Amino acid sequence: MAAHARVGHSPADLVLWNDDWAAAALCREAEPDALFVRGAKQNKAKQLCGGCPVRAECLAEALDNQVEWGVWGGLTERERRALLRQQPGTSWRAVLESARNDAPRIGRHLHA
Repeated sequence: MAAHARVGHSPADLVLWNDDWAAAALCREAEPDALFVRGAKQNKAKQLCGGCPVRAECLAEALDNQVEWGVWGGLTERERRALLRQQPGTSWRAVLESARNDAPRIGRHLHA
């Protein structure tokens, strides 16, 4: 069984986790300080994350390592702290990887 295989998933359903996510992040070409802003500027920073192909990997990195500053994976530090309080000790990589792999399968059932 492949490392990413899960019960109920065929290999075609799985989206591989990108361990080298930073190299594929949309923000890699942005000003580094653009993601470490306060107040209303955070909404603009979050927009950059919207279409990022490695948003889940980035968010998992910040949550699993309890990164305290900046916008990561489309969430501010306040939003991430709220998630961490709600589900302490969670492996966010496992949660986000599973959710991403369930999405295509769920979508097919909705359109069938």
